[in-house]
Amino acid sequence: MGPDDRDVVTEPSESAPLVPAEALLAPPRAKVRASVARLHGHWFVVAASNELRDRPIARTLLGVPLVLFRDGEGKPGALLDRCPHRNVPLSIGEVVEGQLQCSYHGWRFDRGGTCKFVPSLLGDAMAKARNAPSYAAREQDGFVWVYSTPNEAPKTEPYRFPQLGAGYTTVRRRVESESTMHAALENALDVPHTQYLHRGLFRSKPRGIEIEARVTRTHDRVVAEYVGEPRPTGLVARILSPSGGEVTHFDRFILPSIAEVEYKIGTENHFLVSAAMTPVTDFLTHIYAVVSFRVRLFPGWLLKPFLMPLGLKVFAQDAALLKLQTENIKRFGGEQYASTEIDVLGRHIWRLMRKAERGDVSTSENVHEETVKLLV
Repeated sequence: MGPDDRDVVTEPSESAPLVPAEALLAPPRAKVRASVARLHGHWFVVAASNELRDRPIARTLLGVPLVLFRDGEGKPGALLDRCPHRNVPLSIGEVVEGQLQCSYHGWRFDRGGTCKFVPSLLGDAMAKARNAPSYAAREQDGFVWVYSTPNEAPKTEPYRFPQLGAGYTTVRRRVESESTMHAALENALDVPHTQYLHRGLFRSKPRGIEIEARVTRTHDRVVAEYVGEPRPTGLVARILSPSGGEVTHFDRFILPSIAEVEYKIGTENHFLVSAAMTPVTDFLTHIYAVVSFRVRLFPGWLLKPFLMPLGLKVFAQDAALLKLQTENIKRFGGEQYASTEIDVLGRHIWRLMRKAERGDVSTSENVHEETVKLLV
């Protein structure tokens, strides 16, 4: 540094026009051609309720860093994880008098992102330029949900996890998938791969039995009902339905990110997986799964120690495969698919996701129905 430079100080402009939040927070587009849809204006799970206690925590949604905290009434708040003063992560701060306090200069923010207090400032702290972008947050069904558009009143409601009542055993887990959310959703609702990737766990090798998938797509969901399906022969299925019986099987996708897999085998054996998927980034998806089951012959507490390791192994097999798929997509610079009719729900899921990404909230779309035959 020369002698003429030593006193030069560059201050950030206090009068520069504010950048619209939507432009400011938009993550860069994926560098490869991939089935990525950024669904703004929707609710996503960002934490289990018991993860958010008296300290703020950092989360990421659609590539955007967020900070979660509880106010003085215990209600969750979600702000952009950046103090508007000097760009320090708010997630390293603390909650003081129900407000989120930055660890650098002590600025405090309420759940709505309003700057409520600036230490040593004689004037009013509540200038608009000092506010942090905020996201609507809600606690429901044991999860913290965040609405994916900042500074906007929600236009939709979060998904309600089914409450199956007495007699059911319920387990909750969060798992990660290094994949696009679309790939994770299609994987969760795909039947043919279970005969190979999960052979022996959920299904065995194909037996050549013809069944039907009756598909119904409406404006916000697609459902496949499998008709004529025999009881799966894998270990998990045998534990869940030791007495056998007629199989009723539904797979469902519900916008923006819900996958449901439901089996009823006989009259009293019932198994339901409800998975809320969260697009952390383009190629990282968090899966918040709620698994509920009821088996006629055995109490849930007896089966749980056997089922949990098996279920986690199924999730681990899927996660490992999807990671390899993602790595290969990146290696080749993009996706290239050759699909058949037995890829039952993938294209319908993508159609609904693209519609939602465009902001098309119309409910007038004609009901689409089709029947697909496949061998299991």
